[in-house]
Amino acid sequence: MTTAPLQGIKVIDWTQVQSGPSCTQMLAWLGADVIKIERVGLGDPTRTELLDKEGLDGLYFLQLNCNKRSIELNVKTKEGQEILTKLLKDADIFVENLHPGAADKLGFSWENLHKLNPRLIYGTIKGFNDDSPFADVKAFEPVAQCAGGAAATTGWWSGECNIPTQSGAALGDSNTGMHLVIGLLAALMQREKTGEGCFVQQSMQDAVLNLCRIKLRDQLILEHTGDLKHAPSYPKIKGGNTVPRFGNAEGGQVLGWCYKCKGWETDPNAFVYIVLQNEAKPFAEACQALGKPEWINDPKYNTPLARNLVKDEIYKGVEAYTITRDKFEVVKELGKAGVPCGPVLSMLEIEKDESLRKCGTIVEVDQPKRGKFLTIGCPPKFSNYTPNIKSAPLLGENTNEILKEIGYSDGEIAQLRSNHIVCK
Repeated sequence: MTTAPLQGIKVIDWTQVQSGPSCTQMLAWLGADVIKIERVGLGDPTRTELLDKEGLDGLYFLQLNCNKRSIELNVKTKEGQEILTKLLKDADIFVENLHPGAADKLGFSWENLHKLNPRLIYGTIKGFNDDSPFADVKAFEPVAQCAGGAAATTGWWSGECNIPTQSGAALGDSNTGMHLVIGLLAALMQREKTGEGCFVQQSMQDAVLNLCRIKLRDQLILEHTGDLKHAPSYPKIKGGNTVPRFGNAEGGQVLGWCYKCKGWETDPNAFVYIVLQNEAKPFAEACQALGKPEWINDPKYNTPLARNLVKDEIYKGVEAYTITRDKFEVVKELGKAGVPCGPVLSMLEIEKDESLRKCGTIVEVDQPKRGKFLTIGCPPKFSNYTPNIKSAPLLGENTNEILKEIGYSDGEIAQLRSNHIVCK
């Protein structure tokens, strides 16, 4: 039998919404026993957000909490704090993403828990680092994208849409969760050497900024040279004191753009992304495939610097080719010629993609009460381990078994329920 990478690791998950749950779900998929602490009678807010079926847990919750166990616990009471303390005494990892200072106020600071369980690894997600002027500010997804440099460099550089734009990808939430996973796994390896746990803090701003490092690169280039020649607005707009928005440009020196394909008039996703490489050989191969062999030896087009000055003209030339073909035909033809390209896939097309289901990227899960639903599976693929994606827990579903595991009797559990310390 294959051993899960985190088999035997116990995680106490005091997180909610997306950033923290995405982290702890990944730990659960890797084999950890993840116990989710939820508010009595309410649970994670996403259980009741964006409902598609009344009376059932929302898909938002289900897609972020598979493979976990749930205990309803009133941590604002003395008895509830005692239960959480008992759970933490032999835990390996504790993760919280409460608003700044909330865990500390209830007695669950890093200092207190390190004394309680020196081997415990304490993971926390906050909007900003402790030294930030915004350290006490609550951060949501768009807040993090704006503070991390993503919004200022995303979108269009002119016209009425020239406003900071957030990405459709969860750069602030799930991206932060994945960054914390990396830190927690590193801390587990460190503990193997030292025998002692550590405090791992991941700010949402830092996680976004880490994915925007090429924009910091561009800022430095701009300051050093006075121009950002690979910006899509160049040469029409020169200079400036900060990195402009890049629209659909690839972001490096190569010419990458999103092109209309056949059917674009009625299908908002009938587009393909194509990159024209700088090197002479792949550029020539692309020209042949695009029906533009005259570009190969024309000094107006045959060097990266020359192409950069007439990129709008090149984009029009490429689109004259793509607009007569559907996006999959374009990818098939250009792919054979070695041209980097890919179709713009809608969420409907992704949902129906059998190849993604075959490799476990999209998984069908059987959820109690609801029935089957789709979720994104474990992104890393292992040669010797395949996560079994299980249902998300019902609110408080595992309360009794978890309490028994830390020594509570049936009578004590009944009393805790009666007093609404656990469950309503």
